[in-house]
Amino acid sequence: MIKPRPLKYGDTIGVIAPSSPCYEQDKIENGVSTLEKMGFRVRLGRSCLSRYGYLAGQDDIRAYDINSMFRDKNIDGIICLRGGYGTPRILDKIDYEMITNNPKAYIGYSDITATHIAINQLSRLVTFHGPMVATEMAEDFDDFSSQSLMGFIMGKENSKALRNPEGEKICCFYKGQCEGELIGGNLSLICAAIGTHYEIDTRGKILFLEDIEEEPYSVDRMLTQLNLAGKLEDCEGIILGDWKDCVPEKPNRSLTLWQVFKSIISPLKKPTIYNLMAGHCKPQITLPIGIRVSMDAYNGEITLMESVTGKK
Repeated sequence: MIKPRPLKYGDTIGVIAPSSPCYEQDKIENGVSTLEKMGFRVRLGRSCLSRYGYLAGQDDIRAYDINSMFRDKNIDGIICLRGGYGTPRILDKIDYEMITNNPKAYIGYSDITATHIAINQLSRLVTFHGPMVATEMAEDFDDFSSQSLMGFIMGKENSKALRNPEGEKICCFYKGQCEGELIGGNLSLICAAIGTHYEIDTRGKILFLEDIEEEPYSVDRMLTQLNLAGKLEDCEGIILGDWKDCVPEKPNRSLTLWQVFKSIISPLKKPTIYNLMAGHCKPQITLPIGIRVSMDAYNGEITLMESVTGKK
C-alpha cells in the first residue's frame, strides 16, 4: 500500500463534498474554523457550496473536486464535508491512477466508505475513516476525536494500539487472534457496491463494519448479503463498530441487533470484537484503512503492524 505524507502545521487541507450538501452555512464556517485552529490552512472545493437535491452538486462537480484536490500540488490533505449519499454515483469518474501518483491524506466516513474502498483497492492508497468538517468539527470537536485524527494524519501516533476512549471497553464477540489489512466502513455502502467493479475485497483482511438508523431486519439483510457473497467467509476477522440508533420500531416483533450478530457472525467462528468507538459516535476513533493490523479478540486489542504515514 502507498502511504500519504504526514501533514504538518501550516499545510493546506482541501475540503470537498462528494456526497450530500450542508445547508447550514454556519456549520461549514464552524468546521473550517476548527481546522484553522488545529493549525491548517483551508480551501473549500466547489462542491461545498453546490446544491442538487440531496447531492452536493451534479456528479461532475463532486468528481472534479476529488480529482482536482488530489492533483493540486498546493493541497496537502483532503477532508470531506459530510456524508449522506452520493459517492457511488461518482466512482467511475475518479482518476485512480492520478491518485496513485499524488498520494495524500483522505479523511471521512459514512457515505465516504465507497470512495475509501475504491481508492484503497484501485489506487492502493491508505486512507482515514474519521471525522468530517460539517459534522464532528462543526460542533464541540472533543479532545479524544481530535487527538486520534491528528496523531494519525501527522504521523505522531503515540501508541501502536487502537484504543477506545476511557470507560469504553472493546469487547470479545468471538474468541481468537488474526492478522490482516484493515478495511471496511459503513455496512450499507459496502453492500451497495457488491456486484460492481468497486466491490470490497475481503480476502485475508480484517473487516470493520458500522451503520446508523438501520433496523435489525435491515442489518440482517445486509449481513446476509455479505455472507452469501462470500465476503464474511473470506475475511480473517471482524470488527463491529458503532451502531447508532439501530433499534427496532416494534421491539416485540423484532430480533435484537445482538441476536442478528449472533445468528450470522457466530457460526463463522472468526475472531470478532465489538464496541469499537468508530462510526457515527462521539467520541470517535480514526481508523487507518489499508494498514496491516493484528487483532486479539480474547482481550479486545487491535495493534498496528506498520506505520500509517510515509516519508515526510
